[in-house]
Amino acid sequence: MRDWISELLLVLFYSKKTQYAILIGILGYLAINLVGDYMLRDFQLTGILAPLSDMVKDQLIGKYDKAALCCLGSFWMLAIKFYRKDKKRLLRF
Repeated sequence: MRDWISELLLVLFYSKKTQYAILIGILGYLAINLVGDYMLRDFQLTGILAPLSDMVKDQLIGKYDKAALCCLGSFWMLAIKFYRKDKKRLLRF
């Protein structure tokens, strides 16, 4: 078990592309959620549609959350791709 962990940490330490992909994924997730929260902070429907404001706002927040998760997942998949490539390069498997 220790060999697997040390191998993982060694490749992560030397692979800048993997580190950047993980970091950009996390920052993208946070940025999309913060932008969504900012955009929907003062969202209000008027007139007849006023009672639907909360429901529409919740649906839009869900869309922002799905977009953020897609960003996170795609960058982490890219990080896995870079990890495998750098593992072959560094450890010569």
